[in-house]
Amino acid sequence: MPEISFYLLASTSERERFAFACKLVEKAYRSQQRCYLLTDSAEQSAVLDDLLWTFRAGSFIPHRIFDGQTSELPDFALVSHLQPPENWRHTIINLSSHCPEQFQAITRLLEILDQNEAVKAAGRLRYRQYQGAGIEVLTHKID
Repeated sequence: MPEISFYLLASTSERERFAFACKLVEKAYRSQQRCYLLTDSAEQSAVLDDLLWTFRAGSFIPHRIFDGQTSELPDFALVSHLQPPENWRHTIINLSSHCPEQFQAITRLLEILDQNEAVKAAGRLRYRQYQGAGIEVLTHKID
């Protein structure tokens, strides 16, 4: 069973939601855990790709956009709207509006929601889907 955590932000800003995701990626990087950031579109992936370079002065997080081609490169983080390859299903940060495919095979799934009504509504659906699969979901309110 995956470990699933929802982070509920007080903001309505997509940029703040993405910046929080960058902080989670940085924390994983410091723990030497690679992760996958799942987005809704190539455009969102490009925004996250840029933000991972600039969100904090002096921060360095090796990453790249996943284009569907598997590679032996030791990337730390992949960003994409495509489903993660099998060997990248340890830690997934879901910024998309849907459940990752085969979410039961993921070790750790992090969902980040803000106060945007569309984001919250999609998050509630995913929350119920995870609970319906018998998975305990943790919730963290971030002020």
